[in-house]
Amino acid sequence: MSYELIATLMFSSMMLMLLTGQRVFGAIGFIAVVAALLLWGDRGGFDIGFSAAMKLMKWYPLLTLPMFIFMGYVLSESKIADDLYKMFHVWMGGLRGGLAIGTIGLMVLISAMNGLSVAGMAIGSTIALPELLKRGYDKRMVTGVVQAGSSLGILVPPSVVLVLYAMIARQPVGQLWLAGVIPGLMMACLFIIYIVVRCRVNPALGPALHSSERDIPMAEKLRLLRAGLLPVLIFAVMMVPFVNGWTSLVESSAIGAMAAFLAALMKGRMTRTVFENSVRNTLGITCMFMWIILAALAFGAVFDGLGAVKAIETLFTERLNLNPWIILILMQLSFILMGTFLDDTAMLVIVAPLYVPLVGELGFDLVWYGILYTITCQIAYMTPPFGYNLFLMRAMAPPEITLRDIYSSITPFVFVMVGALVLVMVFPQLALWLPTYVYGN
Repeated sequence: MSYELIATLMFSSMMLMLLTGQRVFGAIGFIAVVAALLLWGDRGGFDIGFSAAMKLMKWYPLLTLPMFIFMGYVLSESKIADDLYKMFHVWMGGLRGGLAIGTIGLMVLISAMNGLSVAGMAIGSTIALPELLKRGYDKRMVTGVVQAGSSLGILVPPSVVLVLYAMIARQPVGQLWLAGVIPGLMMACLFIIYIVVRCRVNPALGPALHSSERDIPMAEKLRLLRAGLLPVLIFAVMMVPFVNGWTSLVESSAIGAMAAFLAALMKGRMTRTVFENSVRNTLGITCMFMWIILAALAFGAVFDGLGAVKAIETLFTERLNLNPWIILILMQLSFILMGTFLDDTAMLVIVAPLYVPLVGELGFDLVWYGILYTITCQIAYMTPPFGYNLFLMRAMAPPEITLRDIYSSITPFVFVMVGALVLVMVFPQLALWLPTYVYGN
């Protein structure tokens, strides 16, 4: 049996196991170990899994993962994130679409606190969405706002997905996070521009708050501003030393976790329940990601041993004679297709052993490609009929928001995100300028 056929059999077997509902790490790790045993015997099979585990345990930047997840859960469980929305409510409610714009701002800050899109979706659907509906905002527009805003969680640092990509692609986490800053903020600005234009054309979509809700003493407004900016201060305390080179990435993540813990403690919100929930959720998510990384490393090792990447490169560049940019676009389209039934981590660990080395062989920058992958995942999350975020929103939204509303609400935001993806592809410096500037200094 040829190596190309073995690689195809491995990939198809893995997809079949995933379609039966098996856990991602179980399906990928099982196929990797079984293939290694059949190809190289007992010694080779055991060495593959053991080597992947040792590589994972020795990867020092992985310590950032539990730190940032803990920081996000502390800020969420202690309700410090709620103060953000109150601040946006008071300061931006007088504008047409002001609360929707504030919701995008809330999502950007939640992303900077947590690094997971699920956290932004949960906070947006429980805090922002009911308030927007109660104040007469169009249900389809605001549903799209919450979904689009929450997707920023996997792009704006500290993105947990980019940590996973860094491990698999063997790229610096710090560079990937910095590469996501400008595209993430650009995408948020594009969302805001869309909201402003829509509400100017049709003011009924996002009416301004009544003056009775906005006429509060300036002292109260300033108090809400201070409370709402606390997460921003925590993020600055964490990132400024890292950007200036005073601390390593791991040290900065520890500073962020400690700053969030002390902030909750000083505000009297660090109860036993908050602490237990934060630690339990942090442990669960961290272990899940570690199992996925372990399985991906083992699967990638077998693929490298088979030479599957070189075979695919030969197929595209020599037999089909495709341009490298055409190959790159086909990769992105495949991500969107897979995103209709898989989440971002599953997509990454399934195709990373194939795509990441191929991207490098084609001459593209792997840090830049990490941002392209992440933006494409955001689009795939919200692409009907089976986008991951669509069903997540359906589970969290009020009963009056139907699945049809959710589908129609996201269409304009998907077009905005496709525009952002094209901009980053055409102008790579949007992603590469900041990491080059910081690490160059």
